[in-house]
Amino acid sequence: MVESGVEAYAVPGFLANGIHVGIKEGGRKDLALIFSGAPAKAAGVFTGNCFKAAPVLLDMERIKEGMAQAILANSGNANAATGQEGYKDALAISRGISEKLRIRDELVLVASTGVIGNRLPIKKIEASMGRLVEGLHTNGIPDAEEAIMTTDKFPKIASRKGMAGSKEVTLCGIAKGAGMIEPSMATMLAFFMTDADIDHHTLNTIFRQAVNKSFNAITVDGCMSTNDTAIILANGVAGNNPLKRPSRHLTIFKEMLFSVTSYLAQSIVRDGEGATKLIEIVVEEARSTGDAKKVACKVANSNLVKTAFFGGDPNWGRIVSAIGSAGVLLTVDAVCIYLEEIPVFAGGRGIADGEKRLSEIMDKTDIRLRISLGMGNKKFRLYTSDLSFDYVKINAHYHT
Repeated sequence: MVESGVEAYAVPGFLANGIHVGIKEGGRKDLALIFSGAPAKAAGVFTGNCFKAAPVLLDMERIKEGMAQAILANSGNANAATGQEGYKDALAISRGISEKLRIRDELVLVASTGVIGNRLPIKKIEASMGRLVEGLHTNGIPDAEEAIMTTDKFPKIASRKGMAGSKEVTLCGIAKGAGMIEPSMATMLAFFMTDADIDHHTLNTIFRQAVNKSFNAITVDGCMSTNDTAIILANGVAGNNPLKRPSRHLTIFKEMLFSVTSYLAQSIVRDGEGATKLIEIVVEEARSTGDAKKVACKVANSNLVKTAFFGGDPNWGRIVSAIGSAGVLLTVDAVCIYLEEIPVFAGGRGIADGEKRLSEIMDKTDIRLRISLGMGNKKFRLYTSDLSFDYVKINAHYHT
């Protein structure tokens, strides 16, 4: 259950804030800070793009230590493709906020999102750090979320609570992302805070599992970013017995984490640039999970399939064509395709029944497409969006 109200998103031991410093126009918040009163266990997953942004390179190095205490993130400027100067800028803002917080610089992680190719406005950021730190408060996580949004139409935030033995633990996550969304990872920033005490190796393992089932299982436009960053901080102030081996308590926490990451990932797709529909694609009866994922991604990233969903056209021919081009060995007559519960293709040919029901399904904002390959027992679930006129309008005027 997603809670409401800013108080619902407070996590014991964490403070946050988000302010406007002049990176974005119109007074919109563009600088966020998340701070743990004590050093926290940290894990992260980052973009698979070769052109990694400066903050990604810095975080990938620092996350190896497994500890962090603050995340400083800006929107409106990606600090990507900015060379050594961009890396020095990332170091500079990290050093500046560490001095204000009076913590070790190595415990600061940084993140950026926005336009690629421009240097960070260092003077504006540094001049606002005092105000950013002074404004830190227990209910500041929604402000931090607002400050990392770019083309997002709505904030993406979720919180869960659960028991670890006799102690209640809290988990809260925020994310941004709407365009340039492609698995490995989907283009986004996502930050998670928990007061649970958890072994670092265990945290790293389950966080990667959660990311693979959520942020690496969505696509809007098949375009991979230079800045993808997902980070989790666990400060342990809940005082529970450390979660470090398979147990009922670890299972509860893992379910909390999977629930939050899944909700945020679906929110990103629902907010896809110009999107009008959320499409769940389930590929089942595959030889391997990899084969299932290949087929799901091929269908999800097909512009012809996506525009058919936008137009409300149950065009199974486009889906069949995408499946067949995924590079997966198939027996054509074994493949079945369903829109919700209605079969539209089986035995190598289309099924003409259920036109009225299909029309009703295609008018929905949430649609489930199920593809059975008839080759094995593995499956993969992926979420995508349709492709509308507005996607072209938005991205035709988004200057690099």
